[in-house]
Amino acid sequence: MAKKKEDKKLTKDQAEKKVLALKKDLFNIRFKKINNQVNNPAQYNQIKKSIARLYTTIKNSK
Repeated sequence: MAKKKEDKKLTKDQAEKKVLALKKDLFNIRFKKINNQVNNPAQYNQIKKSIARLYTTIKNSK
């Protein structure tokens, strides 16, 4: 829950930087998933939801 509140307080630039970092993590997790090296399979969906949450924050902060 704390992450959601923190994400809402970010500025547009900070949110965009965080989205880029999360996309890199997502890319790496996809490759780990293919090679069966994933420790936490639920992390993939959590990152996707975080990215969507940040895009909403960016859209709402004009």
